[in-house]
Amino acid sequence: MSRRDQRVRAGTLTPMSSSLSNVFAAAEENARELPMSPYAFGALAMVCFLVLLGVLWAFRGVAEKQSGVHLSHDDEGSTGGSH
Repeated sequence: MSRRDQRVRAGTLTPMSSSLSNVFAAAEENARELPMSPYAFGALAMVCFLVLLGVLWAFRGVAEKQSGVHLSHDDEGSTGGSH
């Protein structure tokens, strides 16, 4: 058995894996910090979604109002029958 096979079998790091760990360690050192906390990003996203929901809610039924045809709630749910 060669010396290299003995190192691999013993579980030691090979030169390739140790160089990859050095690359990952160097990448972590240059990381930027976020301008806000992660919770602030979540709160901002929730507020944006609620504002968009409000806009959507404000325009509900506009197509029905523009067409001039008003369907009652009984007519919306019917699936056939005599009309």
